[in-house]
Amino acid sequence: MGHAFSAALGHAHARASGGFFLLRIEDLDPGRCRPEFVNGIFEDLAWLGLAHDGAPIVQSHRTDLYAAALERLKADDLVYPCFCTRADIAQSLTAPHGDAGSGYPGTCRGLPDDPARRENTPHSWRLDAGKAIARAGLPRWTEEDGSGFESRRDDIGDAILARKDAPSSYHLACVVDDADTGVTLVVRGEDLRPSTPTQRLLQLLLGLPEPTYLHHPLVTHDDGRRLAKRDLAPTLGAMRAAGADGPLLAADLIEGRLPLGFRLSRA
Repeated sequence: MGHAFSAALGHAHARASGGFFLLRIEDLDPGRCRPEFVNGIFEDLAWLGLAHDGAPIVQSHRTDLYAAALERLKADDLVYPCFCTRADIAQSLTAPHGDAGSGYPGTCRGLPDDPARRENTPHSWRLDAGKAIARAGLPRWTEEDGSGFESRRDDIGDAILARKDAPSSYHLACVVDDADTGVTLVVRGEDLRPSTPTQRLLQLLLGLPEPTYLHHPLVTHDDGRRLAKRDLAPTLGAMRAAGADGPLLAADLIEGRLPLGFRLSRA
């Protein structure tokens, strides 16, 4: 239901402004992306009556663009290789030297470059937030209602931009795609607002245009609980199978009218 709400809002804003409603398949995580999930997106949008414009943007077909952006950040000395495992990070975060807002203690920041180690050891590439902010400053952004936001230093950590098993992170891929496909309004849930400072910083570093953002309330159970598969949250597929009217549901969502059992909640 949350996905339907976000899609309906994005579609409505695109049509009202004479713009385009774009569909992007973010399939860069091989452990979580399956063809049946992609097919489910197409089925849900068709049932809701939300037609997208042009061919879908498939991130796994665009890895050269992300690699070029990463190479530019490397050339500017704004990223560094990180050899830490999740277990390493979890253990080191018990120490008092971790960066606020990053969930990463900076273990590999400042290590001398070792091409042989990079060649033979799995690693990720992290943004050096301190250097990046020194270069570009703390980013600002504007919401669709005209309200302005200014980042704080502890909003931005040394985010992963690429991993050994994924050619790009969400942060890097989405800002490259937004710029390349002419996105002017990003419509997404309020739970993704904390991603915006890092993404705006990347836009500044890469010389990419700044879109406007619409971070909308989240659809939750009527008691405020987040929707989750483990809680057997009702799916759009189940509603469709039960004979619900998809376009009517989309129209209601745009007006903020949710089916019984759901409500809009602030993150």
